[in-house]
Order: sequence, then C-alpha cells, then structure tokens
Amino acid sequence: MSAARCPVCGKPAVARYVPFCSRRCADVDLGRWLTGAHVLPGEPVGEGEGDDGDGEDGGTPPAPH
Repeated sequence: MSAARCPVCGKPAVARYVPFCSRRCADVDLGRWLTGAHVLPGEPVGEGEGDDGDGEDGGTPPAPH
C-alpha cells in the first residue's frame, strides 16, 4: 500500500495535517469548500426549504409580535 498523498498538491501527507501535507493545503481545501468549488452531489436545496418557522430548527427564532 502506498503512502497517502495530499489531495491538493500531491506531496506525501503529514500526520499532523492528514490527509494534507501542510496547514496551507488544508486551508486551500477549506477555501474551496467555502466558495462552492467543492460540493457534494445531490439535489439543490431551496431557500427556506424544511423551515416551518417554528424556530426549533436551530436557525433564527421568529420575531416576537
């Protein structure tokens, strides 16, 4: 079995940053997820889908009346 390679640059992975070789490559990967360059396959989720407005979904509670 070959050693794990960094998915960003291809260098050998370092135990402290597995599966990456450095903090820099870990940050590059995180940035790709945050900007939408990396996505998980599936159906797009619409805005507000699954939110019934009761405030119990962990989101912002409804404003008081």
